[in-house]
Amino acid sequence: MHYGWTGKILRIDLSTATHDILQPDEDIYRKFIGGKGMAGHFLRPHVTLDWDHPDMPLLLFTGPLVGTIAPTSGRSTVMSRSPLTGTVADCSVGGRLGFQLKRAGWDGIIITGKADNLCSIEIEDSHVRIHDAAQYRGKDTNDIFDAFFDGSRSVAAIGTAAENGVAFSSLTVDKHHAAGRTGIGLCFGAKNIKFLTIHGTGKIPVRNKKELLKAREEITRLTAASPILMGEQGFSCFGTGSIYDLMDSRRMMPTDNFRKTHFDRAGELNAYAYKENYLPKKYGCMGCHILCKKIAGKGKMKGGSMPEFETMSHFTALIGNTDMKLVMQANELCNRFGMDTISAAATLACYREMNGGIDLSAHLLDLLTQIGTASTELGRSLGRGSMKYAQGMQQDSQPSMSVKGLELPAYDPRGAYGMSLAYALSTRGGCHLRAYPVSHEILRKPVATDRFTFSGKARIIKIAEDQNAVVDSLTACKFIFFAAGLEEYARAYTAVTGVETTAQELLKAGERIYYHERIMNALNGFTAADDDLPMRFFTEAGSGGNAIEIKPLDREAFLEARARYYHIRGLDEQGRPTPEKTKELGLA
Repeated sequence: MHYGWTGKILRIDLSTATHDILQPDEDIYRKFIGGKGMAGHFLRPHVTLDWDHPDMPLLLFTGPLVGTIAPTSGRSTVMSRSPLTGTVADCSVGGRLGFQLKRAGWDGIIITGKADNLCSIEIEDSHVRIHDAAQYRGKDTNDIFDAFFDGSRSVAAIGTAAENGVAFSSLTVDKHHAAGRTGIGLCFGAKNIKFLTIHGTGKIPVRNKKELLKAREEITRLTAASPILMGEQGFSCFGTGSIYDLMDSRRMMPTDNFRKTHFDRAGELNAYAYKENYLPKKYGCMGCHILCKKIAGKGKMKGGSMPEFETMSHFTALIGNTDMKLVMQANELCNRFGMDTISAAATLACYREMNGGIDLSAHLLDLLTQIGTASTELGRSLGRGSMKYAQGMQQDSQPSMSVKGLELPAYDPRGAYGMSLAYALSTRGGCHLRAYPVSHEILRKPVATDRFTFSGKARIIKIAEDQNAVVDSLTACKFIFFAAGLEEYARAYTAVTGVETTAQELLKAGERIYYHERIMNALNGFTAADDDLPMRFFTEAGSGGNAIEIKPLDREAFLEARARYYHIRGLDEQGRPTPEKTKELGLA
Protein backbone atom coordinates (compact mmCIF):
# COMPACT_ATOMS: atom_id res chain seq x y z
CA MET A 1 0.00 0.00 0.00
CA HIS A 2 1.24 3.48 -0.89
CA TYR A 3 1.25 6.27 1.68
CA GLY A 4 1.27 9.86 0.44
CA TRP A 5 1.58 8.78 -3.17
CA THR A 6 -1.17 7.04 -5.11
CA GLY A 7 1.35 5.09 -7.21
CA LYS A 8 -0.50 5.97 -10.43
CA ILE A 9 0.14 8.51 -13.18
CA LEU A 10 -2.42 9.27 -15.87
CA ARG A 11 -1.13 9.39 -19.45
CA ILE A 12 -3.27 11.08 -22.08
CA ASP A 13 -2.49 11.02 -25.81
CA LEU A 14 -4.55 13.74 -27.46
CA SER A 15 -3.62 12.65 -30.98
CA THR A 16 -5.45 9.35 -30.49
CA ALA A 17 -7.85 10.55 -27.76
CA THR A 18 -6.75 7.65 -25.54
CA HIS A 19 -5.35 7.30 -22.05
CA ASP A 20 -3.64 4.71 -19.90
CA ILE A 21 -2.03 4.29 -16.47
CA LEU A 22 1.66 4.38 -15.59
CA GLN A 23 2.85 2.92 -12.30
CA PRO A 24 6.45 4.02 -11.63
CA ASP A 25 8.85 1.99 -9.51
CA GLU A 26 9.11 3.01 -5.87
CA ASP A 27 12.73 4.11 -6.29
CA ILE A 28 11.62 6.78 -8.79
CA TYR A 29 9.37 8.30 -6.14
CA ARG A 30 12.15 8.25 -3.56
CA LYS A 31 14.65 9.85 -5.94
CA PHE A 32 12.38 12.61 -7.25
CA ILE A 33 9.72 12.91 -4.49
CA GLY A 34 6.89 14.34 -6.61
CA GLY A 35 5.86 17.68 -8.11
CA LYS A 36 8.79 19.41 -9.80
CA GLY A 37 11.10 16.41 -9.34
CA MET A 38 8.79 13.82 -10.86
CA ALA A 39 7.78 16.13 -13.69
CA GLY A 40 11.45 16.65 -14.55
CA HIS A 41 12.04 12.89 -14.58
CA PHE A 42 9.40 12.45 -17.28
CA LEU A 43 10.40 15.56 -19.23
CA ARG A 44 14.07 14.67 -19.73
CA PRO A 45 13.71 12.02 -22.48
CA HIS A 46 11.87 14.58 -24.63
CA VAL A 47 13.43 17.89 -23.59
CA THR A 48 15.33 18.48 -26.85
CA LEU A 49 12.13 18.49 -28.88
CA ASP A 50 10.64 21.83 -29.91
CA TRP A 51 8.21 23.14 -27.32
CA ASP A 52 5.27 22.76 -29.75
CA HIS A 53 6.19 19.27 -31.00
CA PRO A 54 3.27 16.88 -30.42
CA ASP A 55 5.55 14.50 -28.50
CA MET A 56 6.70 17.23 -26.10
CA PRO A 57 4.96 16.28 -22.84
CA LEU A 58 2.88 18.64 -20.79
CA LEU A 59 3.19 17.54 -17.17
CA LEU A 60 1.05 18.27 -14.13
CA PHE A 61 2.28 16.69 -10.89
CA THR A 62 1.41 16.69 -7.21
CA GLY A 63 3.66 15.78 -4.29
CA PRO A 64 3.33 13.33 -1.39
CA LEU A 65 2.08 15.98 1.05
CA VAL A 66 -0.74 17.14 -1.23
CA GLY A 67 -4.17 16.23 0.08
CA THR A 68 -2.95 15.85 3.67
CA ILE A 69 -3.11 18.23 6.63
CA ALA A 70 0.53 19.31 6.11
CA PRO A 71 0.43 23.13 5.92
CA THR A 72 0.40 24.78 2.46
CA SER A 73 0.26 21.38 0.77
CA GLY A 74 -2.34 22.28 -1.84
CA ARG A 75 0.08 23.25 -4.59
CA SER A 76 1.13 21.44 -7.77
CA THR A 77 3.70 21.77 -10.57
CA VAL A 78 3.07 22.33 -14.28
CA MET A 79 6.06 21.69 -16.54
CA SER A 80 7.10 21.50 -20.19
CA ARG A 81 9.67 23.30 -22.35
CA SER A 82 9.26 27.07 -22.50
CA PRO A 83 8.13 28.75 -25.72
CA LEU A 84 9.53 32.02 -24.35
CA THR A 85 13.03 30.91 -23.34
CA GLY A 86 13.68 27.37 -24.58
CA THR A 87 14.59 26.36 -21.03
CA VAL A 88 12.82 23.94 -18.74
CA ALA A 89 9.49 25.60 -17.98
CA ASP A 90 7.95 24.84 -14.62
CA CYS A 91 5.46 26.71 -12.48
CA SER A 92 4.27 26.01 -8.97
CA VAL A 93 0.59 26.89 -8.79
CA GLY A 94 -1.90 27.08 -5.96
CA GLY A 95 -5.65 26.69 -5.77
CA ARG A 96 -7.20 23.20 -5.54
CA LEU A 97 -5.73 21.66 -8.67
CA GLY A 98 -3.21 19.40 -6.91
CA PHE A 99 -5.68 18.53 -4.17
CA GLN A 100 -8.38 17.43 -6.61
CA LEU A 101 -5.90 15.53 -8.78
CA LYS A 102 -4.62 13.60 -5.77
CA ARG A 103 -8.15 12.91 -4.53
CA ALA A 104 -8.95 11.58 -8.00
CA GLY A 105 -6.22 8.96 -7.48
CA TRP A 106 -3.39 10.42 -9.55
CA ASP A 107 0.12 11.58 -8.64
CA GLY A 108 0.36 13.33 -11.97
CA ILE A 109 -0.76 13.68 -15.57
CA ILE A 110 1.40 13.34 -18.67
CA ILE A 111 -0.24 14.82 -21.78
CA THR A 112 1.23 14.22 -25.24
CA GLY A 113 -0.04 14.60 -28.78
CA LYS A 114 -2.28 17.32 -30.11
CA ALA A 115 -6.04 17.36 -30.42
CA ASP A 116 -7.47 17.93 -33.89
CA ASN A 117 -9.71 20.67 -32.54
CA LEU A 118 -9.86 22.82 -29.43
CA CYS A 119 -10.74 20.51 -26.56
CA SER A 120 -11.28 20.21 -22.83
CA ILE A 121 -10.26 17.39 -20.52
CA GLU A 122 -12.60 16.23 -17.76
CA ILE A 123 -11.27 14.01 -14.97
CA GLU A 124 -13.67 12.50 -12.45
CA ASP A 125 -11.72 10.08 -10.27
CA SER A 126 -10.62 7.32 -12.69
CA HIS A 127 -12.90 8.52 -15.49
CA VAL A 128 -11.26 10.62 -18.22
CA ARG A 129 -13.18 12.33 -21.00
CA ILE A 130 -12.00 14.54 -23.83
CA HIS A 131 -14.64 16.97 -25.09
CA ASP A 132 -14.84 19.28 -28.07
CA ALA A 133 -14.45 22.87 -26.86
CA ALA A 134 -14.81 24.74 -30.13
CA GLN A 135 -17.60 26.87 -28.69
CA TYR A 136 -15.15 28.31 -26.17
CA ARG A 137 -12.64 29.55 -28.72
CA GLY A 138 -12.03 33.24 -28.16
CA LYS A 139 -13.43 33.10 -24.63
CA ASP A 140 -11.43 34.62 -21.80
CA THR A 141 -10.66 32.84 -18.54
CA ASN A 142 -13.58 34.45 -16.72
CA ASP A 143 -15.97 32.94 -19.26
CA ILE A 144 -14.58 29.48 -18.52
CA PHE A 145 -14.75 29.91 -14.75
CA ASP A 146 -18.28 31.30 -14.93
CA ALA A 147 -19.32 28.17 -16.80
CA PHE A 148 -17.43 25.48 -14.87
CA PHE A 149 -15.97 26.70 -11.57
CA ASP A 150 -18.64 25.83 -9.01
CA GLY A 151 -16.43 24.98 -6.02
CA SER A 152 -16.83 21.21 -6.42
CA ARG A 153 -13.98 20.81 -8.88
CA SER A 154 -10.74 22.48 -9.89
CA VAL A 155 -10.63 24.26 -13.23
CA ALA A 156 -7.48 25.26 -15.13
CA ALA A 157 -7.90 27.37 -18.26
CA ILE A 158 -6.06 29.40 -20.85
CA GLY A 159 -7.36 32.66 -22.26
CA THR A 160 -7.18 34.18 -25.72
CA ALA A 161 -3.49 35.03 -25.34
CA ALA A 162 -2.46 31.37 -25.54
CA GLU A 163 -4.84 30.80 -28.46
CA ASN A 164 -3.11 33.69 -30.24
CA GLY A 165 0.46 32.59 -29.64
CA VAL A 166 1.56 34.99 -26.89
CA ALA A 167 4.88 33.61 -25.66
CA PHE A 168 4.23 34.63 -22.03
CA SER A 169 0.74 33.16 -21.82
CA SER A 170 -0.27 31.79 -18.43
CA LEU A 171 -2.51 29.04 -17.14
CA THR A 172 -5.15 30.26 -14.69
CA VAL A 173 -6.32 27.91 -11.96
CA ASP A 174 -9.56 28.26 -9.99
CA LYS A 175 -9.94 31.90 -11.11
CA HIS A 176 -7.43 33.48 -8.71
CA HIS A 177 -4.21 31.47 -9.17
CA ALA A 178 -1.79 31.55 -12.08
CA ALA A 179 0.96 29.33 -13.41
CA GLY A 180 2.27 32.54 -14.84
CA ARG A 181 5.87 32.46 -15.94
CA THR A 182 7.73 30.98 -18.94
CA GLY A 183 4.67 30.75 -21.22
CA ILE A 184 3.22 27.54 -19.82
CA GLY A 185 -0.24 28.60 -21.06
CA LEU A 186 0.99 28.52 -24.63
CA CYS A 187 2.09 24.90 -24.07
CA PHE A 188 -1.58 24.13 -23.40
CA GLY A 189 -2.59 26.09 -26.49
CA ALA A 190 -0.09 24.15 -28.62
CA LYS A 191 -1.95 20.95 -27.73
CA ASN A 192 -5.34 22.56 -28.37
CA ILE A 193 -6.37 22.33 -24.69
CA LYS A 194 -8.65 25.18 -23.67
CA PHE A 195 -9.28 23.96 -20.13
CA LEU A 196 -9.35 20.94 -17.87
CA THR A 197 -11.53 20.12 -14.89
CA ILE A 198 -10.66 17.71 -12.10
CA HIS A 199 -12.81 16.30 -9.33
CA GLY A 200 -11.77 13.58 -6.93
CA THR A 201 -13.55 11.82 -4.08
CA GLY A 202 -10.82 9.55 -2.72
CA LYS A 203 -8.72 9.95 0.41
CA ILE A 204 -4.96 10.07 0.78
CA PRO A 205 -3.64 7.39 3.13
CA VAL A 206 -1.17 8.70 5.74
CA ARG A 207 1.30 6.36 7.45
CA ASN A 208 1.34 8.06 10.86
CA LYS A 209 -1.44 10.59 11.46
CA LYS A 210 -0.30 11.35 15.01
CA GLU A 211 3.22 12.33 13.93
CA LEU A 212 1.83 14.36 11.02
CA LEU A 213 -0.34 16.30 13.44
CA LYS A 214 2.73 17.04 15.57
CA ALA A 215 4.66 18.28 12.53
CA ARG A 216 1.71 20.43 11.51
CA GLU A 217 1.53 21.99 14.98
CA GLU A 218 5.25 22.81 14.91
CA ILE A 219 4.94 24.48 11.52
CA THR A 220 1.86 26.52 12.44
CA ARG A 221 3.49 27.70 15.68
CA LEU A 222 6.53 28.90 13.77
CA THR A 223 4.44 30.75 11.18
CA ALA A 224 2.34 32.38 13.91
CA ALA A 225 5.56 33.93 15.27
CA SER A 226 6.67 35.24 11.86
CA PRO A 227 6.16 39.02 11.36
CA ILE A 228 6.57 38.84 7.58
CA LEU A 229 3.90 36.13 7.31
CA MET A 230 1.41 36.81 10.10
CA GLY A 231 2.35 40.25 11.48
CA GLU A 232 0.20 43.37 11.25
CA GLN A 233 2.13 44.48 8.15
CA GLY A 234 2.75 40.99 6.79
CA PHE A 235 1.55 38.83 3.92
CA SER A 236 -1.54 37.57 5.73
CA CYS A 237 -2.88 41.11 6.22
CA PHE A 238 -1.66 42.90 3.11
CA GLY A 239 -0.60 40.18 0.69
CA THR A 240 2.78 40.13 -1.03
CA GLY A 241 2.29 43.84 -1.76
CA SER A 242 3.27 44.48 1.86
CA ILE A 243 6.91 44.73 0.71
CA TYR A 244 6.21 47.46 -1.89
CA ASP A 245 7.40 50.31 0.35
CA LEU A 246 10.27 48.21 1.67
CA MET A 247 11.73 47.56 -1.77
CA ASP A 248 11.53 51.24 -2.61
CA SER A 249 13.07 52.38 0.69
CA ARG A 250 15.95 49.95 0.09
CA ARG A 251 16.39 51.56 -3.35
CA MET A 252 15.60 48.29 -5.08
CA MET A 253 12.38 49.16 -6.93
CA PRO A 254 12.90 48.76 -10.70
CA THR A 255 11.87 52.11 -12.18
CA ASP A 256 11.81 53.29 -15.80
CA ASN A 257 12.83 49.87 -17.11
CA PHE A 258 15.55 49.41 -14.46
CA ARG A 259 17.24 52.74 -15.27
CA LYS A 260 16.38 53.92 -11.75
CA THR A 261 15.82 52.12 -8.46
CA HIS A 262 13.57 54.59 -6.62
CA PHE A 263 9.98 55.58 -7.42
CA ASP A 264 8.99 58.88 -5.85
CA ARG A 265 5.26 58.07 -5.92
CA ALA A 266 5.60 54.74 -4.12
CA GLY A 267 4.04 56.04 -0.90
CA GLU A 268 0.75 56.72 -2.72
CA LEU A 269 0.55 53.32 -4.39
CA ASN A 270 1.45 50.89 -1.62
CA ALA A 271 -0.51 48.00 -0.15
CA TYR A 272 -2.13 50.25 2.46
CA ALA A 273 -3.51 52.48 -0.30
CA TYR A 274 -5.01 49.44 -2.06
CA LYS A 275 -6.55 48.31 1.22
CA GLU A 276 -8.15 51.72 1.74
CA ASN A 277 -9.54 51.82 -1.78
CA TYR A 278 -10.62 48.20 -2.34
CA LEU A 279 -11.13 46.62 1.12
CA PRO A 280 -9.47 43.35 0.05
CA LYS A 281 -10.52 40.08 1.67
CA LYS A 282 -8.22 37.21 2.59
CA TYR A 283 -8.01 34.25 0.26
CA GLY A 284 -5.55 31.42 -0.19
CA CYS A 285 -4.58 28.07 -1.60
CA MET A 286 -5.95 24.77 -0.39
CA GLY A 287 -4.42 23.82 2.96
CA CYS A 288 -2.96 27.28 3.65
CA HIS A 289 -3.51 29.29 6.82
CA ILE A 290 -1.46 32.32 5.72
CA LEU A 291 -3.98 33.41 3.04
CA CYS A 292 -1.67 35.82 1.21
CA LYS A 293 -3.99 36.14 -1.80
CA LYS A 294 -6.35 39.11 -1.71
CA ILE A 295 -9.74 39.54 -3.39
CA ALA A 296 -11.24 43.01 -3.96
CA GLY A 297 -14.07 43.69 -1.53
CA LYS A 298 -15.55 46.77 -3.16
CA GLY A 299 -15.64 48.79 -6.36
CA LYS A 300 -16.05 47.69 -9.95
CA MET A 301 -13.37 45.05 -9.41
CA LYS A 302 -15.19 43.48 -6.46
CA GLY A 303 -14.61 39.73 -6.40
CA GLY A 304 -11.56 40.00 -8.64
CA SER A 305 -7.96 39.21 -7.78
CA MET A 306 -5.90 42.00 -6.26
CA PRO A 307 -2.45 42.54 -7.83
CA GLU A 308 0.55 40.80 -6.30
CA PHE A 309 3.71 42.74 -5.43
CA GLU A 310 5.38 42.26 -8.82
CA THR A 311 2.25 43.43 -10.63
CA MET A 312 1.89 46.46 -8.34
CA SER A 313 5.52 47.42 -8.92
CA HIS A 314 5.89 46.72 -12.63
CA PHE A 315 2.62 48.38 -13.65
CA THR A 316 3.65 51.53 -11.77
CA ALA A 317 7.37 52.23 -11.31
CA LEU A 318 8.67 50.16 -14.21
CA ILE A 319 6.45 51.81 -16.83
CA GLY A 320 6.00 55.26 -15.23
CA ASN A 321 2.34 54.92 -14.24
CA THR A 322 0.85 56.56 -11.12
CA ASP A 323 -2.80 55.55 -11.52
CA MET A 324 -3.83 52.77 -9.08
CA LYS A 325 -7.10 52.19 -10.91
CA LEU A 326 -5.12 51.55 -14.09
CA VAL A 327 -3.02 48.93 -12.27
CA MET A 328 -6.20 47.14 -11.20
CA GLN A 329 -7.55 47.25 -14.75
CA ALA A 330 -4.27 46.02 -16.24
CA ASN A 331 -4.13 43.16 -13.74
CA GLU A 332 -7.71 42.18 -14.53
CA LEU A 333 -7.08 42.34 -18.28
CA CYS A 334 -3.95 40.18 -18.05
CA ASN A 335 -5.85 37.64 -15.94
CA ARG A 336 -8.71 37.49 -18.41
CA PHE A 337 -6.43 37.15 -21.45
CA GLY A 338 -4.20 34.73 -19.54
CA MET A 339 -0.89 36.62 -19.60
CA ASP A 340 1.98 36.78 -17.13
CA THR A 341 1.80 40.25 -15.59
CA ILE A 342 5.58 40.41 -15.01
CA SER A 343 6.52 39.71 -18.62
CA ALA A 344 3.64 41.82 -19.97
CA ALA A 345 4.64 44.91 -17.99
CA ALA A 346 8.37 44.40 -18.58
CA THR A 347 7.83 44.01 -22.33
CA LEU A 348 5.87 47.27 -22.35
CA ALA A 349 8.69 48.92 -20.36
CA CYS A 350 11.12 47.77 -23.06
CA TYR A 351 8.78 49.17 -25.74
CA ARG A 352 8.51 52.45 -23.82
CA GLU A 353 12.28 52.88 -23.56
CA MET A 354 12.77 52.11 -27.24
CA ASN A 355 10.24 54.83 -28.03
CA GLY A 356 11.83 57.63 -26.05
CA GLY A 357 10.12 57.06 -22.71
CA ILE A 358 6.62 57.84 -23.97
CA ASP A 359 3.68 58.07 -21.56
CA LEU A 360 1.94 54.69 -21.67
CA SER A 361 -0.93 55.55 -19.31
CA ALA A 362 -3.42 56.53 -21.99
CA HIS A 363 -2.57 53.50 -24.12
CA LEU A 364 -1.78 50.80 -21.54
CA LEU A 365 -5.04 48.87 -21.74
CA ASP A 366 -5.16 49.16 -25.51
CA LEU A 367 -1.60 47.80 -25.81
CA LEU A 368 -2.43 44.87 -23.52
CA THR A 369 -5.52 44.17 -25.62
CA GLN A 370 -3.47 44.24 -28.81
CA ILE A 371 -1.11 41.69 -27.28
CA GLY A 372 -3.80 39.42 -25.83
CA THR A 373 -5.83 39.37 -29.05
CA ALA A 374 -2.88 39.55 -31.49
CA SER A 375 -5.05 42.02 -33.39
CA THR A 376 -2.19 44.19 -34.72
CA GLU A 377 1.36 43.71 -35.91
CA LEU A 378 2.56 45.62 -32.85
CA GLY A 379 0.55 43.36 -30.55
CA ARG A 380 1.97 40.25 -32.19
CA SER A 381 5.53 41.61 -31.93
CA LEU A 382 5.16 42.50 -28.25
CA GLY A 383 3.57 39.12 -27.61
CA ARG A 384 6.89 37.44 -28.40
CA GLY A 385 8.43 38.93 -25.23
CA SER A 386 10.84 41.80 -24.68
CA MET A 387 14.01 40.13 -25.96
CA LYS A 388 12.58 38.98 -29.28
CA TYR A 389 10.71 42.27 -29.65
CA ALA A 390 13.95 44.27 -29.25
CA GLN A 391 15.81 41.97 -31.63
CA GLY A 392 12.96 42.18 -34.13
CA MET A 393 13.29 45.96 -34.11
CA GLN A 394 16.90 45.47 -35.27
CA GLN A 395 18.33 46.42 -31.92
CA ASP A 396 20.34 44.20 -29.63
CA SER A 397 18.46 42.91 -26.59
CA GLN A 398 19.89 45.63 -24.30
CA PRO A 399 16.49 47.31 -23.61
CA SER A 400 15.15 43.86 -22.65
CA MET A 401 15.70 43.43 -18.93
CA SER A 402 15.68 39.66 -19.03
CA VAL A 403 17.80 36.57 -18.42
CA LYS A 404 17.56 33.72 -20.95
CA GLY A 405 14.62 35.66 -22.39
CA LEU A 406 12.56 35.68 -19.18
CA GLU A 407 11.81 39.19 -17.96
CA LEU A 408 13.11 40.17 -14.52
CA PRO A 409 10.70 40.64 -11.61
CA ALA A 410 10.52 43.58 -9.22
CA TYR A 411 13.86 43.41 -7.36
CA ASP A 412 16.75 45.41 -8.79
CA PRO A 413 19.88 43.22 -8.60
CA ARG A 414 22.19 46.17 -7.90
CA GLY A 415 20.58 46.43 -4.47
CA ALA A 416 21.09 42.77 -3.50
CA TYR A 417 24.07 40.94 -4.93
CA GLY A 418 22.72 37.50 -4.09
CA MET A 419 19.69 38.35 -6.21
CA SER A 420 21.96 39.19 -9.14
CA LEU A 421 23.44 35.67 -8.93
CA ALA A 422 20.01 34.10 -8.48
CA TYR A 423 18.66 35.80 -11.59
CA ALA A 424 21.63 34.83 -13.73
CA LEU A 425 21.80 31.20 -12.60
CA SER A 426 18.11 30.34 -12.51
CA THR A 427 17.32 27.37 -14.74
CA ARG A 428 14.15 28.96 -16.08
CA GLY A 429 15.62 32.44 -16.69
CA GLY A 430 15.09 35.71 -14.81
CA CYS A 431 13.34 34.32 -11.74
CA HIS A 432 13.42 35.41 -8.10
CA LEU A 433 11.84 32.24 -6.70
CA ARG A 434 14.57 29.71 -7.53
CA ALA A 435 16.65 30.92 -4.57
CA TYR A 436 14.77 34.02 -3.28
CA PRO A 437 17.78 35.70 -1.59
CA VAL A 438 15.51 38.62 -0.68
CA SER A 439 14.64 36.47 2.34
CA HIS A 440 18.04 36.99 3.95
CA GLU A 441 19.36 40.06 2.11
CA ILE A 442 16.28 42.21 2.84
CA LEU A 443 13.86 40.37 5.14
CA ARG A 444 16.74 38.94 7.26
CA LYS A 445 15.33 35.41 7.39
CA PRO A 446 16.64 33.00 8.54
CA VAL A 447 19.63 35.30 9.24
CA ALA A 448 20.70 38.64 7.80
CA THR A 449 23.42 38.79 5.16
CA ASP A 450 25.22 41.83 3.73
CA ARG A 451 23.34 42.60 0.55
CA PHE A 452 26.22 44.53 -1.01
CA THR A 453 28.71 41.68 -1.20
CA PHE A 454 29.17 38.50 -3.20
CA SER A 455 31.02 36.89 -0.30
CA GLY A 456 29.41 33.57 0.59
CA LYS A 457 26.52 34.11 -1.82
CA ALA A 458 27.46 31.36 -4.29
CA ARG A 459 27.01 28.65 -1.68
CA ILE A 460 23.91 30.29 -0.21
CA ILE A 461 22.27 30.43 -3.65
CA LYS A 462 23.10 26.78 -4.34
CA ILE A 463 21.64 25.60 -1.02
CA ALA A 464 18.52 27.75 -1.48
CA GLU A 465 17.95 26.37 -4.98
CA ASP A 466 18.18 22.84 -3.61
CA GLN A 467 15.75 23.62 -0.79
CA ASN A 468 13.22 25.25 -3.09
CA ALA A 469 13.42 22.28 -5.45
CA VAL A 470 12.36 20.12 -2.49
CA VAL A 471 9.55 22.54 -1.60
CA ASP A 472 8.22 22.40 -5.16
CA SER A 473 8.40 18.60 -5.12
CA LEU A 474 6.69 17.92 -1.78
CA THR A 475 4.74 20.26 -2.78
CA ALA A 476 4.46 23.21 -0.41
CA CYS A 477 4.72 27.01 -0.46
CA LYS A 478 8.08 28.78 -0.41
CA PHE A 479 6.73 31.59 1.74
CA ILE A 480 6.21 29.33 4.75
CA PHE A 481 9.96 28.78 4.78
CA PHE A 482 10.38 32.30 6.14
CA ALA A 483 9.37 30.60 9.38
CA ALA A 484 9.61 26.80 9.14
CA GLY A 485 12.39 24.70 7.64
CA LEU A 486 13.22 21.36 6.09
CA GLU A 487 13.54 19.86 9.58
CA GLU A 488 9.79 20.31 10.17
CA TYR A 489 8.88 19.24 6.65
CA ALA A 490 11.10 16.17 6.85
CA ARG A 491 9.01 15.10 9.85
CA ALA A 492 5.82 15.72 7.87
CA TYR A 493 7.21 13.77 4.89
CA THR A 494 8.20 10.84 7.09
CA ALA A 495 4.82 10.84 8.85
CA VAL A 496 2.91 10.85 5.55
CA THR A 497 4.98 8.36 3.54
CA GLY A 498 6.58 6.19 6.21
CA VAL A 499 9.95 6.82 4.56
CA GLU A 500 12.40 7.78 7.31
CA THR A 501 14.00 10.98 6.08
CA THR A 502 16.12 13.82 7.48
CA ALA A 503 16.38 17.42 6.35
CA GLN A 504 19.80 16.70 4.85
CA GLU A 505 18.44 13.77 2.87
CA LEU A 506 15.68 15.96 1.48
CA LEU A 507 18.26 18.60 0.59
CA LYS A 508 20.27 15.99 -1.30
CA ALA A 509 17.14 15.08 -3.26
CA GLY A 510 16.70 18.79 -4.01
CA GLU A 511 20.26 18.92 -5.34
CA ARG A 512 19.47 15.99 -7.64
CA ILE A 513 16.26 17.63 -8.88
CA TYR A 514 17.91 20.99 -9.57
CA TYR A 515 21.00 19.50 -11.21
CA HIS A 516 18.64 17.53 -13.43
CA GLU A 517 17.32 20.84 -14.79
CA ARG A 518 20.88 22.01 -15.51
CA ILE A 519 21.35 18.77 -17.46
CA MET A 520 18.19 19.36 -19.49
CA ASN A 521 19.13 22.97 -20.27
CA ALA A 522 22.63 21.86 -21.31
CA LEU A 523 21.07 19.36 -23.71
CA ASN A 524 19.43 22.38 -25.36
CA GLY A 525 22.70 24.28 -25.65
CA PHE A 526 22.63 26.56 -22.60
CA THR A 527 26.06 27.51 -21.21
CA ALA A 528 27.71 30.18 -19.06
CA ALA A 529 26.98 32.71 -21.80
CA ASP A 530 23.31 32.41 -20.82
CA ASP A 531 23.97 32.66 -17.06
CA ASP A 532 24.36 36.42 -17.21
CA LEU A 533 22.62 39.75 -16.62
CA PRO A 534 21.88 42.67 -18.94
CA MET A 535 24.97 44.89 -19.15
CA ARG A 536 23.04 47.86 -17.75
CA PHE A 537 23.53 46.50 -14.26
CA PHE A 538 27.33 46.57 -14.66
CA THR A 539 27.61 50.01 -16.28
CA GLU A 540 24.89 52.18 -14.70
CA ALA A 541 24.25 53.10 -11.07
CA GLY A 542 20.85 52.95 -9.42
CA SER A 543 19.11 55.74 -7.51
CA GLY A 544 20.75 56.56 -4.21
CA GLY A 545 19.08 57.99 -1.12
CA ASN A 546 18.27 57.16 2.49
CA ALA A 547 22.05 57.05 3.03
CA ILE A 548 22.17 54.18 0.50
CA GLU A 549 24.38 54.20 -2.57
CA ILE A 550 23.39 51.84 -5.38
CA LYS A 551 26.53 51.24 -7.41
CA PRO A 552 26.85 49.33 -10.67
CA LEU A 553 27.65 45.67 -10.10
CA ASP A 554 31.35 44.84 -10.23
CA ARG A 555 31.62 42.69 -13.35
CA GLU A 556 34.76 40.89 -12.23
CA ALA A 557 33.34 40.12 -8.76
CA PHE A 558 30.12 38.84 -10.33
CA LEU A 559 32.00 36.49 -12.67
CA GLU A 560 34.17 35.24 -9.80
CA ALA A 561 31.04 34.49 -7.74
CA ARG A 562 29.48 32.70 -10.71
CA ALA A 563 32.64 30.61 -11.11
CA ARG A 564 32.51 29.70 -7.42
CA TYR A 565 28.89 28.65 -7.85
CA TYR A 566 29.84 26.41 -10.77
CA HIS A 567 32.50 24.74 -8.66
CA ILE A 568 30.17 24.27 -5.66
CA ARG A 569 27.34 23.01 -7.89
CA GLY A 570 29.64 20.50 -9.62
CA LEU A 571 29.55 22.11 -13.07
CA ASP A 572 32.40 22.76 -15.48
CA GLU A 573 33.78 26.22 -16.27
CA GLN A 574 31.05 26.77 -18.85
CA GLY A 575 28.29 25.94 -16.38
CA ARG A 576 27.65 22.54 -17.92
CA PRO A 577 27.05 19.31 -15.96
CA THR A 578 30.00 16.98 -15.48
CA PRO A 579 29.90 13.20 -15.90
CA GLU A 580 31.22 12.75 -12.36
CA LYS A 581 28.53 14.80 -10.65
CA THR A 582 25.83 13.38 -12.90
CA LYS A 583 26.82 9.86 -11.86
CA GLU A 584 27.10 10.81 -8.16
CA LEU A 585 23.50 12.08 -8.16
CA GLY A 586 22.17 9.01 -9.96
CA LEU A 587 21.26 10.96 -13.10
CA ALA A 588 23.48 9.25 -15.67
